[in-house]
Amino acid sequence: MTPRSWSTRWIRHPLEAAAIIPFYVLLAAMPLDRASAVGSWIGRTLGPRLGATRRARRHLERAYPQKSVAEIDALIDGMWDNLGRLLGEYPHLPSLGLLNNPHVDIVGLEHVAAAREDGSPGIFFSAHIGNWELVSLAATQLGVPLTRIYRAANNPLIDKLIRWGRRNIEGELVNKGREGAAAILETMRAGGHIGLLIDQKLNEGIPVDFFGRPAMTGTALAAFAMRYRCPVIPARVIRLEGCRFRIIIEPPLELPNTGDRKADIEALTVTCTAIVEGWVREHPEQWLWMHRRWRD
Repeated sequence: MTPRSWSTRWIRHPLEAAAIIPFYVLLAAMPLDRASAVGSWIGRTLGPRLGATRRARRHLERAYPQKSVAEIDALIDGMWDNLGRLLGEYPHLPSLGLLNNPHVDIVGLEHVAAAREDGSPGIFFSAHIGNWELVSLAATQLGVPLTRIYRAANNPLIDKLIRWGRRNIEGELVNKGREGAAAILETMRAGGHIGLLIDQKLNEGIPVDFFGRPAMTGTALAAFAMRYRCPVIPARVIRLEGCRFRIIIEPPLELPNTGDRKADIEALTVTCTAIVEGWVREHPEQWLWMHRRWRD
């Protein structure tokens, strides 16, 4: 172990955890609305000072060349408000009931019920919009646990905290890569359901138009859908105001079936990406514009 890796493991990571865990506990002790408001203040206060804001501004200016500086500033402020609120709400996930909750409006329950009862595997996809954690939490509370892929935090202590916050969300939570691919395959073979966030850049995949620019996009969702001919269900969370939400589960997509598997995979990937772009255009202030979604 090099001196740098030793200091990271035994000094930097514990110090980061020591700073974050008490704050997490404090937010968990607050009422949900207050924790969300505190998170909003932190996001809007600290977010614009971070380097990621420059990247978000560059992406917004390219996506919306017609918008003024003031309009772009407002979108950035909204983005940090949403992200801050999400962080404030995160400690409340384990105790948050979404059904019959005045904070939450769920649209499309019939599509979840159909997926639960049809006896076949299924794919739900979403994006980093609103409080996206509520998609998999809602699926759990509606009886459809999802196998999900995620990127583990660099700090293993923080990663344990993240997993702790998701402890009441049923279904496997596995690292991306071979482990994630194997878990998805096992779930699909068993007739289970998977949940994918499909709005992040990948080094592999195919270039797909996103806001008028090519973005490398994974084809795993489409490949599994073509292999199993299973329902592919778009789902998203819209933040209405403060910590009030609308969860929208859309009807399953009609899958292409031309007989050319490669073309069908590409077509479905394009369709799903276009759906996500439509969501972002509807509520651009609720998406994470600092993502490195494009090559440049």
